[in-house]
Parts: sequence; C-alpha cells; structure tokens
Amino acid sequence: MSQKIMEMVEQASLKENVPEFDIGDTVDVHTKIQEGNKERVQVFSGVVIARNGSGTRSMFVVRRIVGGEGVERKFPLHSPKIEKVEVKRKSVVRRAKLYFLRERSGKAVRLKERRM
Repeated sequence: MSQKIMEMVEQASLKENVPEFDIGDTVDVHTKIQEGNKERVQVFSGVVIARNGSGTRSMFVVRRIVGGEGVERKFPLHSPKIEKVEVKRKSVVRRAKLYFLRERSGKAVRLKERRM
C-alpha cells in the first residue's frame, strides 16, 4: 500500500523529456547555478561512468579530466537544477560501471566509438 502511494507522489516530479544515454557516452550536463540573485547555466562535460537508482532516485556519475586531475560529479537525473543533458558521443562498453577508468590516464582513458 505505502509503495503505491510513494509511486504516485514520485510521478509528479518525474521529467518527461529525459534523454537516452548509456554508460560510456560522452555527455554535456547543463546545470543551473545560483549566484546571489542571478541564475546561470554551467556545462559539465565528460564520460558517464555509472548509473543507479530508479524513478526519481535515479542518478548518474560523469567523469572528466581537468588539469591532469580526474573530477567526478554525481547528478540526479530528474532534478529541476538540471536543464538538459546532451549526448555528444556514444561508446562501446562491456561493463555496467566504468570505475576502472579512475586508474587510467592519457590515451588509456579513450573508449571505442559506437557507429550509428
């Protein structure tokens, strides 16, 4: 009974236009940043290394290299702070989580591109 009530409450906060992206895809995540009384959009681009959760609790982790240092950021998929997610490139992967990319650097981080 309580599970059905939770699902009904979650339906109201789900986004309708969620883009299709998988693990290994290179994406641009446009997030709204509040600075004082102004709001701007900041883009975080990188490779999706993990997805987990379902419904409103679904999250995804994006990793990129900045100044030779790896930076990971975890985003809630249905958050109102996320304006849009653009898929820049699709890659062929054989894993559900790409945590092995954390130990790699340079050309070893590259993934094979998936042809459409």
